Amino acid sequence: MRRQLTQTKLAQTLRTIGDTSAINEIRPVTGGDINEVYYVRTAEQEYCVKWNQNIPSGFFAKEAEGLERIRQSKTVAVPLVYGVHEDDHGRGGLLILEWIEGEKTSITDAQLGRSVAALHQTPGPGFGWETDTYIGRLPQKNGWYQRWTDYYRECRLLPQMKRAEQSGRMPVQRGKRLLHLMENIEKWLPKEGTPALLHGDLWGGNWLVGPYGRPYLIDPSAFYGHYEFELAFTELFGGFSDLFYQSYQQFQPLSPHYEERKPLYQLFYLLVHLNLFGESYGSSIDRILTRYVG
Repeated sequence: MRRQLTQTKLAQTLRTIGDTSAINEIRPVTGGDINEVYYVRTAEQEYCVKWNQNIPSGFFAKEAEGLERIRQSKTVAVPLVYGVHEDDHGRGGLLILEWIEGEKTSITDAQLGRSVAALHQTPGPGFGWETDTYIGRLPQKNGWYQRWTDYYRECRLLPQMKRAEQSGRMPVQRGKRLLHLMENIEKWLPKEGTPALLHGDLWGGNWLVGPYGRPYLIDPSAFYGHYEFELAFTELFGGFSDLFYQSYQQFQPLSPHYEERKPLYQLFYLLVHLNLFGESYGSSIDRILTRYVG
């Protein structure tokens, strides 16, 4: 059973970011799959506070870095980061963010499409990221690669395959087909291209509506990759309208090969879900492997 965030601990942390006023309201809000999330109102400010008593050192710091990198791109709105606090023992912490709240308008979805397209036109120095991060609560290996296929194979597919093997979720035949696919990944995916700044975990639950209907992205696992990788994930579990995709493609046209590549990109996220939640995602993985390698 998880302990709730105490008002005393919260007040102590808020003082570290300069808010010494009284806490007028604190209440849990829905939407936190990994962390506990709270709405907090003091005499000075409203906050979104994420808390977890059992996370690896640097977990919230990596999220804050991703939000800041996206904010610096000046393409799509993200909440301001007010502070990151880790417990002394390094297995818990708080992330203090701007509170975002608003009502969707008739232009919200189109604005989201344009903004994500602009994000995907933000270039990077290579494919990858300067440090290891997290995808959900799983460690995410990173590094810098000049070829997209090298990064995708070495930092995305292979670590998830090894994790599944260790947990007994990679049957022999599935593993053989996945290994064959990785060895021949260049047959289907582009080797080169311009590394683009990606949110990295863009499903329907990781965007919300702010004032005046403005869309905001939250909970990133940011890195520089191929823009089709991100768009493929938006289609895996839904949460994005036709207007979003129409608006996106006005600013970032899709390759004629996108539909053929899409399942290969969704494969990574299915492997992540296999490792997080179990064999219920195995049949979807097997269908993709059968499609490409038989």
